[in-house]
Amino acid sequence: MTSLPLHVARSSPDVVVVDERARAATAAAAAPALDAIPPELRDWLVRLRLLDGVPFAYLVADTALLPEESIRWFYMDRRWTDALVQGALSVGTVNSDDRTQLTAEYPAIREALDRAERNRRRRAATTLDGPAGPVSGFILRSRAVSGWPALHVRAFHRDPDEGDEGIYEEGHPDRMRLLRLERLAPAVLLALFDGVPAVVHVEEPRQGVQFGFDQKVVDGEVRPTLRPRSATTFEYLSGAPIDVPFRAGASGVVDIQQLERRLKARPGTGAGDGLDSAEYALQLVRFPYRQVFGDVTRPPVPIVFRPTVSYRTMMELFTVAVQP
Repeated sequence: MTSLPLHVARSSPDVVVVDERARAATAAAAAPALDAIPPELRDWLVRLRLLDGVPFAYLVADTALLPEESIRWFYMDRRWTDALVQGALSVGTVNSDDRTQLTAEYPAIREALDRAERNRRRRAATTLDGPAGPVSGFILRSRAVSGWPALHVRAFHRDPDEGDEGIYEEGHPDRMRLLRLERLAPAVLLALFDGVPAVVHVEEPRQGVQFGFDQKVVDGEVRPTLRPRSATTFEYLSGAPIDVPFRAGASGVVDIQQLERRLKARPGTGAGDGLDSAEYALQLVRFPYRQVFGDVTRPPVPIVFRPTVSYRTMMELFTVAVQP
């Protein structure tokens, strides 16, 4: 489940950037039915196509399919969402003439919904046009969702060349559009992408400064460790990490003096003449954690979420299933 990218049997349709003023001048003559849908109804149908309001039991039929600390990737079946929209519209049909008219108008309605779906989260002056392509996404169940409600999710057509520094803006050609990002429960996050990503970044928010330690597991027990940094370059020093000591009889309270003595034994930390609060902050600061899913050019960070199903296997099954 961590092995992206995904592949589908057919390539996704091209996305065309259209100037809104130029489109407005020809919209009435080219497709008069596109603007016939009331805006409130159009927005509601778009939300419906993005699974807004769909019962969670329809997305995850059993809790065993989404265990704790897991992530599940999926494709969205356009036939299912089309049937969902058609079912919602059929509520207003009374007789066979109404159903015939709805059938005749539905291609134009679907075209209007395709366009509105692509531009749902956009704030630019230009809009995106063209038929809707495949929609993929994931459902994440983790304490990270409840612990950091403002998780950042970014999807890319390819892994950024800048590595961890590659934070592209929403309109960048290498970044995929995010159609929906919403917490369905305190610890469950749903994300939908306009297309099939090659790499997905899930990152802690960058709004604040964090301090802490790394961890390792020894004989089933989690122990904190500290990778000392250089006092001059802020880079990590070579050598094994330092085991973090705790006060006797005080669970979870770090023994600061003992930790300082251990740092003194490591040249370059600046602890030889003692550590003040700023120097301690230098050693303990931690950057936001980023979990990378996909085929990257560098070794990925240690796995946090424990997948139980191979995503590449599911991709192969999906590709075979849609072959003509």
